[in-house]
Amino acid sequence: MSWAAWAFAAFLGVFVLLGVGLFLFASRVGPAAGQRFVVSVPEGKTPREIAALLAEEGLVSSELFMSLYLGLSPGPDPVPGEHFIEGGRTPSELRSLLGRSPDRPGVKVTIPEGFTRFAIAERLETSGICPKESFLAATSDPLLLEALEIPGLNGLSPASAEGYLFPATYPMKLDTPAREIVERLVREAHARWARLAESEAAGVANARAWLGWGRAELVALASMIEKEAAVADERPTIASVFYNRLLDPGFSPKLLQSDPTSAYGCLAAPTEAPSCASFEGKVTGAMNRDSLNRYSTYTHEGLPPGPIANPGEASIRAALAPAETRYFFFVAKGGGRHAFSETLEAHNRAVRGSP
Repeated sequence: MSWAAWAFAAFLGVFVLLGVGLFLFASRVGPAAGQRFVVSVPEGKTPREIAALLAEEGLVSSELFMSLYLGLSPGPDPVPGEHFIEGGRTPSELRSLLGRSPDRPGVKVTIPEGFTRFAIAERLETSGICPKESFLAATSDPLLLEALEIPGLNGLSPASAEGYLFPATYPMKLDTPAREIVERLVREAHARWARLAESEAAGVANARAWLGWGRAELVALASMIEKEAAVADERPTIASVFYNRLLDPGFSPKLLQSDPTSAYGCLAAPTEAPSCASFEGKVTGAMNRDSLNRYSTYTHEGLPPGPIANPGEASIRAALAPAETRYFFFVAKGGGRHAFSETLEAHNRAVRGSP
């Protein structure tokens, strides 16, 4: 055999061995299983530099083989930007995630009615979709809120997308940019609102005529109904209590006195009100009475500054079509139900559990 033939055979052998090695490497489970990492891929990085980033985070066992795999194997190029990746992935899966391949793994994420954006952020992170900090930042990005046409109360700019992250079950791909998730949830909220506003056009018109309200105010009220109602058939009745307080000239001051609004103030702005320092999810009388809590409807008349959760269709419908009652008060009586009263005297008896 000639020298050229030997050289070609040697080259072919090395090539085959390298191919086999890369094939085996591509299916090898990486380290750091169960851990999650935020990897930022700068624009214009080479396969070698990206492999170094992954090795530095502890996501691959061999920087050299990852570099060769990214450079020589077919597949999507890594997309610049932030990536949220769980350890224990094979190089093939890492490439799919970094390239945001349409075929990358996905999960179904359920967002229950009444979840706040903070709870949604936690669920998205737990599901491997995006970091909670990134999601929260996207939900309060003024430019994104403007682009998505999210309304604010009294014509002001909204503080966040709270109230417009529609609760439903969504199929989502792992490592999806937070901005895309926000856009998707808000688009769903817009679509649901359009259908409800058409079917409940009289309710929209009444809210405008009675109180000068638009969508922003109605969604804020719906979020309160969502947090107060544990039983579906009570939603319209709870809505009627809030409307009665706002519309009846004899009820003054116009305090809606809803505990969940105070709780949201402690969640959204924990350092503003001193009473929030001890907040662990349960509202106290001191939190309700704290005037520094902007969301307290015990110390501030009318609606809170914005929605306190993300309401579903039933609560939005209740805000558009409240029951006709003379109730001004309600208190929990067990089993998720409430006792409704027309007078303060009757309400106080209900609070004491007296007939």
